[in-house]
Amino acid sequence: MRVAITGASGLIGSALVPHLRSVGHDVQRLVRRPAAAPDEITWDPKAGTVDLDALQGVDGVIHLAGAGVGDHRWTDDYKREILDSRVDGTHTITQAMIALDPKPRVLVSASAIGWYGDTGDREVDETAPAGTGFLADVVRAWEAAASPAADHGIRVVHPRTGLVVSGDGGAWARMFPLFKFGLGGKLGSGSQYWSWISLRDEVCALQFLLEQDHLSGPVNLTGPTPLTNAQITSVMGSVLGRPTILPAPAFALKAVLGEFSTEVLGSSRVMPRVLEQSGFVFQDPTAEDAIRTALAS
Repeated sequence: MRVAITGASGLIGSALVPHLRSVGHDVQRLVRRPAAAPDEITWDPKAGTVDLDALQGVDGVIHLAGAGVGDHRWTDDYKREILDSRVDGTHTITQAMIALDPKPRVLVSASAIGWYGDTGDREVDETAPAGTGFLADVVRAWEAAASPAADHGIRVVHPRTGLVVSGDGGAWARMFPLFKFGLGGKLGSGSQYWSWISLRDEVCALQFLLEQDHLSGPVNLTGPTPLTNAQITSVMGSVLGRPTILPAPAFALKAVLGEFSTEVLGSSRVMPRVLEQSGFVFQDPTAEDAIRTALAS
């Protein structure tokens, strides 16, 4: 397939591009500057423009672009950027796909388990309704922005990704150095569930969604065994051979992280029912597997 990818330079995209090429796909990267290489296509999500001539002939699009949720403190301006970067980018790529003739067959449009809100210790799957809170509202609008593509006969899949276990970016990249120096510990009470997925399973799952013509709608990209933060802390300490006796109390996290602390302390016990029922095989089915894989790479 000829596949176009937004967010190709991010944590997931930078791993996905070489993986898709290794299995035979022709990958084009959408960039927010003049194209400088044969595999680049210029787009401007804020202006709502895409080089349609360069996009012509694409069979599918994997749309990953969006401002990082944990990159900055949640000021009103940054919350607006989190929302707009997702909705505007999705609207732009959707309208571009609709304008093409022939139209691409599939849009894999990134989403997140933030859809479910705080689920406590209750397991949820793709049938669960949207929760409440800022990120739940963002994800609802994010997914809705891709609806016009489905209305025009394009298969649309929403991979709702959990916490990606990687040493190259995201939450785990920040945690690994602390734990290696014996400074890691549970966050708050530690009773909140973390739904994680290894980077290599994330990448393989995105390939799976791209290629499986029968899949559409929401698909949870999380490992099959979510754990509490306290359990994750214990596994991290065991794998790294370091003590984990320095907890971060909730009040301290709220002081440092502001409103984003509600997500760190919130609980999401999200199960990958659609992936499992569709025959996807996890390479890292346990948190220990995912952590060891991240350290090895």
